[in-house]
Amino acid sequence: MLTRGLAGSLLVLLGGLVVSTLPASSPVLDADALVALRAHPAGRMLGLTVVLTGLGLLAASWLRLCRRVALPHGESTADRLALVRHACVVWSAPLVLAPPLFSRDGWSYAAQGALAHLGLSPYDHGPSVLSGPVVEAVDPMWLDTPAPYGPLPLALGDLAAAHTGNPWVLVVAHRGVALVGLLLLAWAVPRLARWSGVDPALASAVVLVSPLMLANGVGGLHNDLLMVGLMAAALVVAAEHGWAAGAVLGGLAAAVKVPGGLVCLGVVLVGLPAAAGALERVRRAAAVAGVAVGTLVGLGAVTGLGLGWVAALGVPGTVSTPLSTTTLVGGALDRVAGLVGLGPGPLDLVDVLRTAGTLAALLLGVWALLRRPAGDRASAVATVALVVGATVVLSPVVHLWYFLWAAPFLAVLRLDRLGMVALLAASTVLGLVAPLDSSLHGAYLAIVLGCLLVAALLPVLLLTRRARARLGRIAQASPARTPAGGAGIASVAQPAAGATVPRTSPSVIRPPLVDGAE
Repeated sequence: MLTRGLAGSLLVLLGGLVVSTLPASSPVLDADALVALRAHPAGRMLGLTVVLTGLGLLAASWLRLCRRVALPHGESTADRLALVRHACVVWSAPLVLAPPLFSRDGWSYAAQGALAHLGLSPYDHGPSVLSGPVVEAVDPMWLDTPAPYGPLPLALGDLAAAHTGNPWVLVVAHRGVALVGLLLLAWAVPRLARWSGVDPALASAVVLVSPLMLANGVGGLHNDLLMVGLMAAALVVAAEHGWAAGAVLGGLAAAVKVPGGLVCLGVVLVGLPAAAGALERVRRAAAVAGVAVGTLVGLGAVTGLGLGWVAALGVPGTVSTPLSTTTLVGGALDRVAGLVGLGPGPLDLVDVLRTAGTLAALLLGVWALLRRPAGDRASAVATVALVVGATVVLSPVVHLWYFLWAAPFLAVLRLDRLGMVALLAASTVLGLVAPLDSSLHGAYLAIVLGCLLVAALLPVLLLTRRARARLGRIAQASPARTPAGGAGIASVAQPAAGATVPRTSPSVIRPPLVDGAE
């Protein structure tokens, strides 16, 4: 199991060197064999095949790990957590030195950090004002656009750029920042799972080493991984150390990307008494918002980056993505209206639906603040999962890595059988299709080949009799060790009034167990 996953990760690394965009000055391009593969369509298709084969091996190993953890055969929670964390280290290790996979955002991060180091605000200038290797692999679409990120990743990029101008080294540094988010999740997820009575080891397996996480979080090194790690930590800290400390971490999550601030809803609810009324909720929300915004503004002042990110928040919305429900439906309505000669101008309905989706997500957040249960930890996690999930679904722009926002909070809920199977299947699919996202930019042959390979892999992983039986065993075991009486996002197990939530001592990482038979 561990060896198969490691082999898959190595294949993703090797194939990624062929299919990923690299700076022209990269030393790896001195290898004639690599240059020859990258120069010919057949070589690039071979690279894509290797990548998808590697992702398939990772997905198969992950599902086997989830089954092993879900059916422990007497192993302690600490041993199973140790196995999951060991797998996370082993399977992530080959990807640490990889170029940005399945997206060129990592090269943009390197250039934005270099801008900040040179005293040029990434909120006022695009990477095009730079020259040299650091901009050679930046996506032309983003060369002249300001950074839409908060001051935290830009300040860390500035720190890395103070030590090197090598874009690949800078990318590795940014992947290290993303891995900080993974470490925070490794710490927070078991604690969040215990709040709902969910097996901490299984929840950790679902979050930390899924194809979604390894392909988009570790391989893609997106800022979203640091953001969601801070969000999960904010909830735990708010419950265990007070709402003010949680609000600081919520502000830091927003200082990565603004949606990270959504966790402040959970920070508000988790610290209130169960009988809190609307006025008390609003007062606490104002206090939490004050601390979070103060953290965000203060970080901008300390780093010298200021509040320029506010004006750049519209940058991601300049592109259309097929995963955005509002964009997809609005575009279809525009085309239908144009065909029958009844509709407004092109894209008008897209804009209307995008705006309506954003407003609906905001209204859902207000409703959750006023109506969701207060004073209950499990319910606070469910509220964050609900609001964050709705925000992703209704967002005007949705990339594959946006689903990282909701996955940790869904995995720690007492999902019913169908919900757990859906989460496992979605994490598998969203990991396997990672190479087919924006990185291909109209390479239709690669898209067709990739789709065929994914179509061949998914039935093996999810639809065969053996695969369905494995998914069923994982899903059936998920709530098996929890108290009876609740399932699903709207029905989380509630502790009795005045009851003390049992705590388990922190797990110590131990040597991994020997792989069991399938």
